[in-house]
Amino acid sequence: MRAWIYLIIASVFEVAWIYSVKFMRFRDFFKIKISELFTSQSYYTILPIFGYVVFGIGNIILFSKAMKTIPAGIAYATWMSVALVFVKLTDVIILKQPLTFLQVVFILLILIGVIGLKTIE
Repeated sequence: MRAWIYLIIASVFEVAWIYSVKFMRFRDFFKIKISELFTSQSYYTILPIFGYVVFGIGNIILFSKAMKTIPAGIAYATWMSVALVFVKLTDVIILKQPLTFLQVVFILLILIGVIGLKTIE
């Protein structure tokens, strides 16, 4: 059971990592002077890069812990599926992206597949 908790948390870290990548601005990072490093202007440039590193490392550590007891194929399918569902929910709830009926149908199919993999394990 602990491995499945690691896998779900790794999926959440994957989502946070994805949004860190989305909001990264490397060109702005290299323009920051050391005297401006901890100002509010550099906050939106540094925070996504910091999140990229922290969530990426946390994601890999937790995913590798989960794979010690869950077969790799099932772990990977579940990890990516749960992350996909969380990304879509984040897009809809926080970023106000549209959600269509067909998207709901296909997300439900993904969840049914993950539940099926878990039950036949």
